[in-house]
Amino acid sequence: MEDSQAYKEKKAFFEKVITLYGRNVVVEILEDTSIEIHKLHMADSNKTDGAIKKILSLAKKRDLEVLYHNKNALSRISKNAKQDQGVAIDIIAQSYKSANELKTLSKYRLIALDGIQNPQNLGMIVRSCAAGKVDGIILPKKSSAKISPLVIKASAGTLFKIPIYYCNTLENILPVLNDADIYALSSHAKTTIYNLQEGDKSIYVLGNESEGVSKEVQKLANASLAIPMQRGVESLNVAVTASLIAFKC
Repeated sequence: MEDSQAYKEKKAFFEKVITLYGRNVVVEILEDTSIEIHKLHMADSNKTDGAIKKILSLAKKRDLEVLYHNKNALSRISKNAKQDQGVAIDIIAQSYKSANELKTLSKYRLIALDGIQNPQNLGMIVRSCAAGKVDGIILPKKSSAKISPLVIKASAGTLFKIPIYYCNTLENILPVLNDADIYALSSHAKTTIYNLQEGDKSIYVLGNESEGVSKEVQKLANASLAIPMQRGVESLNVAVTASLIAFKC
């Protein structure tokens, strides 16, 4: 029983660990003392000059252990050998939570992402949600953009300011959240986001950049909503749609 509990705690801990890479990104993270760091990884072939020198200095200031690896081992950690520049860092993202935690909340307003694959769009969505009236984002692990340096750059430093709830797929988690009102955004819907009376729990599902909300997820929604458009414009960028929902009164 104790072993089982220890395993669950260890698994829950590592679910919050996000690995990022790239010299500039690692410098920015080390300079932000609000971000908790688990491990710093370096290629043993790095020359100790420029950004590497700064990284080592910041690591020393924060009393971090530096783990050295050969290039192949580091690429397995970063999962991006072409862009890791010989450095990777594991951060503990306390705002990265299991979507199952939503079952314990009595009130929320969320945006769920269905197949959003462009990292820049994901980063801009995070930024809008962090700035607006949204309590969190549901981000599936499958068929979605992963949290990466590109996402961090597009979010303009807001990535860790709002809860991001992870799940395997929306098809798995939405039926579990059956006490919430689930709205799928669709250009064909007759009801708009502006003539909607929200309940205590609302989830707005935004679909893939080219195909919209999938049929499987559409079936799980209580209703479809549109954004009223003028002059024959058919659709908006998904990040713009997220902004309109985030700042909707």
